[in-house]
Amino acid sequence: QVQLVESGGGLVQAGGSLRLSCGTSERTVSVYGMAWFRQAPGKEREFVAAIMWSGGRLYYADFVKGRFTISGDNAKNTVYLQMNSLQSEDTAVYYCAALKNGISVSALYKDRAYDYWGQGTQVTVSS
Repeated sequence: QVQLVESGGGLVQAGGSLRLSCGTSERTVSVYGMAWFRQAPGKEREFVAAIMWSGGRLYYADFVKGRFTISGDNAKNTVYLQMNSLQSEDTAVYYCAALKNGISVSALYKDRAYDYWGQGTQVTVSS
């Protein structure tokens, strides 16, 4: 079973930055795209950003546009999330996810579409 390993979470003051990283446990596994989701206490898990290796297409949730940037290395099955101008509302556990195959654009915003998941990394923004 392919596992995803996240790193880079932590405690940061409001207005600060963090960079999350995620890679697959097996470098040779075929992955169509990767994404970040997050889950705040008492809330459902929500989509943050995604990158599809075919064409390098990027997708963002409206609440992170202009603040977060997703990037990655297709050859290494590694994805990054640069988070700037962090706010207290960004406090959550951030999860990395990956797709085995292509899906519709509408589906990639839904966590149930993803095949592989990481354990999550905590991001805490203090105000």
